[in-house]
Amino acid sequence: MEFQLPSLLVLVPILLGLISSLNTLLWFLNWTWTNFLRPPKDLKVCYGSWALVTGAADGIGRAISFELANRGLNLVLLDRDAPKLETTAKEILHGHDVELRTLVSDLCVDREDELVRKVREVIEGLDVGVVINNAATTHRDPLFFDEVDDRLVESIVRVNVEAATWVTKAVVPGMLERKRGVVVNIGSGSASFLPSFPLFSVYSATKA
Repeated sequence: MEFQLPSLLVLVPILLGLISSLNTLLWFLNWTWTNFLRPPKDLKVCYGSWALVTGAADGIGRAISFELANRGLNLVLLDRDAPKLETTAKEILHGHDVELRTLVSDLCVDREDELVRKVREVIEGLDVGVVINNAATTHRDPLFFDEVDDRLVESIVRVNVEAATWVTKAVVPGMLERKRGVVVNIGSGSASFLPSFPLFSVYSATKA
């Protein structure tokens, strides 16, 4: 059977539409499975028995630390606020049968070599298989880019980008030696849902 030209003009868009629809359906099914139906991994078996969380004394980092303790992981908690960090550590130990170490470090201040040294000292001998780079900072008041103080720009970049890099650098050699591990960098809706994030451009750029 020979197709006439008008038939091909109709058939090709229909096939392309079907392929596109099938692709979208497969994506949606995979997203649904991954986010709602897939059974959770045993993190200790997959990655190791210890997890390191930065910015662990408050907010998202604190919540993540409790959730990891619920999963049975031992914790290394890093934060610059020593009193809050101590409180969080005590509360986790009170309700969970896990081991825990704390590291007080100001990621705005500690230089690269000092940060790597501190992290490696506190994790020595531990099979740290999960790293959560959660610590972040920004300025409180909305500001145009040219209005942001130079030191403030430096501190935002140092905490949100450089510190995450160096913490990972300190932990990765052990992961490579054990041939397992995962690094999670916490992003922000300002880098995806609100890519322009008016008057907080430095923060959104570093979180992207």
